[in-house]
Amino acid sequence: MATMPGHGLRHVTTMRPWLRTFRSSTSLASLPSHFTEDSEQAQPKTDKPSSYFPKRGQTLELVCESLAFKGKGMCKVADTGFVVMCDRALPGERFIGRVTRRKGNYAEVTKVKTISPHWDFVDAPCEYASYCGGCKTQNLSYEAQVKAKEHQVHELIIHFGKFSQTELESQSIMKPIVPCEIQFHYRNKMEFSFGSQKWLPRESLMDRQDGSDNYALGLHAPGFFDKVLNVDKCLLQSEPANMVLAAVQDCWRDPQLGLSPYNVYSHVGFLKHLMLRTGRNVKTGIPELMVNFVTSSYKPELLQPLLGKISAIPEVVSIMNNVNTSVGNTSLGEMEYTLYGKSSITENLRGLTFQISANSFFQTNTHQAEVLYKLIEDCAGLRGDGSEVVLDLFCGTGTIGLTLARRAKHVYGYEIIPQAIADACLNAKLNAIQNATFIQGDLNKIDESFGNNFPKPDIVISDPNRPGMHMKLIRFLLKLKAQRIVYVSCNPATCARDLDYLCHGVTEKGIEGCYKLKSIQPVDMFPHTPHIECVCLLELS
Repeated sequence: MATMPGHGLRHVTTMRPWLRTFRSSTSLASLPSHFTEDSEQAQPKTDKPSSYFPKRGQTLELVCESLAFKGKGMCKVADTGFVVMCDRALPGERFIGRVTRRKGNYAEVTKVKTISPHWDFVDAPCEYASYCGGCKTQNLSYEAQVKAKEHQVHELIIHFGKFSQTELESQSIMKPIVPCEIQFHYRNKMEFSFGSQKWLPRESLMDRQDGSDNYALGLHAPGFFDKVLNVDKCLLQSEPANMVLAAVQDCWRDPQLGLSPYNVYSHVGFLKHLMLRTGRNVKTGIPELMVNFVTSSYKPELLQPLLGKISAIPEVVSIMNNVNTSVGNTSLGEMEYTLYGKSSITENLRGLTFQISANSFFQTNTHQAEVLYKLIEDCAGLRGDGSEVVLDLFCGTGTIGLTLARRAKHVYGYEIIPQAIADACLNAKLNAIQNATFIQGDLNKIDESFGNNFPKPDIVISDPNRPGMHMKLIRFLLKLKAQRIVYVSCNPATCARDLDYLCHGVTEKGIEGCYKLKSIQPVDMFPHTPHIECVCLLELS
């Protein structure tokens, strides 16, 4: 298991030449609207540049200046400053790019050839890193990865959150990013797809085969919903999970077994997904593995040969079958069957035990979730005398709220997904927590009556998904005026937008902000990927 060296945190704070430009022409203020992806409200208003517009199909020599949202490299056309975005381009890399399309005030390019490599180049240990869309920055040193993420959050908070550089520095609001000590084998859940069409790189297209030789089990190639990159192992998941993947790969194409991958065009075929989840036995600490086959129908006899191989792996304690009969290719089943062992596994987090079923939501990186939840608990600042009420918005399966319940008077959690609420209630019971109430409801559709069925909270925890918080919820929080809000974000662009609304208001809508931003703590939950988590503390002005 690869870990960050003990001196890594000191090195993380070391400035590199390409990071000395927080306020330079590479700032995210010049980024296109697509950069924020999830909300038009997260976009700064910019005039259309009068500079040169590259044409589709044209090739350009470019230098990547920084990483943008979703891990795309941001470049500028020489002498004009016109912004172009390139997937898999990394800071400092000089390359030839071909323009594929223009989107308003920027263009997208595809890398044709690297002229000189990027700064902090390392050899990617994964053989699929050049093709798989998951680990885009594996050949960038981890030290440089986290610094680039910190830089990205910093720029978004200034340009979309409208907080000044002076304000961030003088009040020490922006904290250094917390790196992840474990950079590989950290994921406790991976979902692989069965496919009838194997994706091949351009140079191998002549090697394409027919029939079952063209079947694949792995990850969808970036940009292809119908083609699957065949994967024999993934360095992000546990070793026992890789043993299961290898066991399935070893035999599932055997014609004598009668197994076929689901075809997204003809809607025929049996196998849709292979989901692997890793937990821990709460008594022994030994890893536990759940294997979940998602199929188009319930035919357990077809899976029996695979069960024999998989159940021989000691860590496997559960084999499930989710049946999804819809033409869609989602992994959530309409019916669920236990084929071997138990129907759930367990995991420990912040001293609590959580029961995880095949479709439960749980933090994907258990080790770093311990760090994240400690930061949330510190920001919440509960006195510990059992006198404070906590409102946990977008509570999921209750993991954050339940870790705070020990020091609170009562926790009220809201979540739209019924199964998540059921899991939250089960987890509360499992840990003998009686001062937590979980309610199913859509926080994007609240009305004037929202808040009538719980007392005014002292602390609000908000952990929205990528689009951030709806304006209705923003209005509610500004009217509620809880003393403290801890905003947990998986999307720094919409996070910056929501912080702006809560602190500065929205003048054109007659909304006045009433909070002061006290701290922003970026956390790297997923090394080698573009994803960034942030924990933000706001206090009532």
